[in-house]
Parts: sequence; structure tokens; C-alpha cells
Amino acid sequence: MFIAFEGLDGAGTTTHSNHLVKRLEDLGHSVLHTCEPTSDTPTGIKIREALQHKFEISPKDLQLLFTEDRAEHIKNTIEPALSNNIIVITDRYFFSTIAYGALNVDMEWLKKISSPFPIPDLTLMCECDVDICLKRIGSRDETPELFEKKDKLDKIAENYSQIMKEYPNVEIIDSGRGIPVVDEEIWKIVENKFKVRS
Repeated sequence: MFIAFEGLDGAGTTTHSNHLVKRLEDLGHSVLHTCEPTSDTPTGIKIREALQHKFEISPKDLQLLFTEDRAEHIKNTIEPALSNNIIVITDRYFFSTIAYGALNVDMEWLKKISSPFPIPDLTLMCECDVDICLKRIGSRDETPELFEKKDKLDKIAENYSQIMKEYPNVEIIDSGRGIPVVDEEIWKIVENKFKVRS
């Protein structure tokens, strides 16, 4: 199975994907936990440097970098794992390119460049109030990235709400609640969809 976690920065995609990975591994499943942008490839590193304002790049070129990184990610990491019956869980996927990229780039163009990529068997959309996301972001000991501002996150949330209606296999999760409650809801969805038993 191929599962993607999506949501605003601070919505809990990393926390909840980590917890789902652990739960599946504890049951004896082989799981690959990965993320986008990738952290160990030249393209992924370049993206992270752009997000941290280390160099200037046009919005369109940034999204093309995300797409290039994803193509490499699918070819070199995701597809080989799936072909070996390994569960793949990714923290972000092409939905992020569309929702975030549409702040400055035409959404239909973003959908078009994302169209060759496989659609996950399940996308868990972590919806969370923007103010809660900003509070969580503020608690990190990190320099805020390019999109981590209220006006931008408000618009990105609107974009997510629109595009998630257009793709199959999407489940919306209220991730503004306590972590154990959200984890349990996610588990029930995974358990029911894939007949995984605890």
C-alpha cells in the first residue's frame, strides 16, 4: 500500500506518519517512511535551501524543482519499495505542490505537471486550524520557512480544501485534537481500508 500524509506546516503530518509507521512495524509489516522534498538528494537539498531563503528562485522554477525531486523519488525509492511488497508512507506528496505552489503559480498548470505521478492508495489529509499550526511552528527551534506565515497558510488551506475534492482515496482528519485521538482515528481508517489487524 502507498499512503501519503498531507496538510499545512504544523498540522502534524510528520508526527502522525511516524506513529503510523511504528504501529505497522510493531505488527511485523515492512514499512518505508519517506518524505518530500527529499533530504538526501541534490534536488531535495536545493529545495530546502530555497525554502530557507538561502538563494532566490522564481515560484515556477521552485515548483519544477519539487516535480523533478518527486520524479526521482518515485523512480528510485517509492516504486522499488512497492514492488517488494513494502508499505510506503510519505510525509507529503504532489498535493503539496499544488496547494502550496498555487499561491504564486497557476493551479491548473500545477495539476498538469503532477498528473503523471501515481495516486496513493490512501491520502490522509490532516486539517488543522491555522492558528494552531502557527503555534506549533513557533515552538520549533527553527528559522521559519518560506510558506510559514498566516496569510499564506490561510490561502494554502483553501487550496487544499479545493483540490482534495478532486482526487480519489482521500480521508480528511481533524488533526487539531490531541495526538492519541488523531492517531487512533488514522489507525481505524488504515485498518478498515487495508484490512490490517492490530
